[in-house]
Amino acid sequence: MGERQLVLEQEHVRKTSSRILRLQGVAWLGLALAALPATAASQTIGTFATLNVTTSDQNGRTQAAVEVDVTGADGLPASGVVAIEDGTLTRAEAALDASGQARSTITLPGGDHQLRAVYLGDATHRGSTSPVAEASGTSSDVPGFDVTIAPVSPTTFPITLTPGQTGTSLITVTPENNSSLASPMFVTLSCSGLPNESSCTFTPESVEILATTPASCPAGSAPASCPPTSSMLLQTEAASKSNGTAMNAPPGSNLRPITWAMLLPGALGLGGLAFGARRRAFLNRLALVALVGIVMSLGMTGCNPLYRYYNHGPGATPATPAGTYNITITAQSSNGVTAISSTTTVVLTVQ
Repeated sequence: MGERQLVLEQEHVRKTSSRILRLQGVAWLGLALAALPATAASQTIGTFATLNVTTSDQNGRTQAAVEVDVTGADGLPASGVVAIEDGTLTRAEAALDASGQARSTITLPGGDHQLRAVYLGDATHRGSTSPVAEASGTSSDVPGFDVTIAPVSPTTFPITLTPGQTGTSLITVTPENNSSLASPMFVTLSCSGLPNESSCTFTPESVEILATTPASCPAGSAPASCPPTSSMLLQTEAASKSNGTAMNAPPGSNLRPITWAMLLPGALGLGGLAFGARRRAFLNRLALVALVGIVMSLGMTGCNPLYRYYNHGPGATPATPAGTYNITITAQSSNGVTAISSTTTVVLTVQ
């Protein structure tokens, strides 16, 4: 009897230990899943990306209109951002619309290109890459340039910011056929498509291409041995409240003597109304003088925006509105006869 009891107790211990091990395994699995990034755990829908490229000639340069379509495995359009890559270079970025499509226009240098669209994924869709689309740029003896972009801060595309933050990208201007330049070519950079309450600045705003400027940058090369670059800073604005603090008026802005100078004709005009009530011939002219005096006095006092600024301080400033924006970057120059330009796009997401 004692031996049977011992066997039963050993079996009970074995089952209990097995149950504890199973519970520990479940607990460790739960902790591992919890430690996974939220996007990795939720990106469960595969995607399929397609790329269509149409080229055209513009002043001897090749413009490529690219169209991207990204569809989920569930048949629904995806959302997010696609990058247009040409080998190791990023030619452009574009945001998908509600139909899962994106469009961009880029300038292609002379030669053959193998373009592909790389979908970066979103909260529910996994990333994907389109089949390669081949395109050819027109070769020319006329000096020109090519523009490519690279992320700096944040270190990956797209540029995602909250109001008040800044983002930086590196713009590389690669010369083409510049060996025939007789004088420097200056390329000016600008951007468009910005949301309200935001700005875009380039440092430097203009880059110089010489006949000796290299078209490539081997690893470890000094900046002087590479194509010129410019840093693009995207600045967003955070919301601010009116502080209600009066501002100091600048020297010489004392409006009181001027106000009295404008009020005096009005006061005299009103007095003249009473004195010359019987003289109908002067009534209209006196009324006009009084009206002019009143209007001028209002313009110099509380109804003037400067009066409000100096006495109540600046008003509230709204934040940069949330959304996804396609920012067009344009590089322009001229050879004295025709304008030369190259464009690309980058995506700004404001949360």
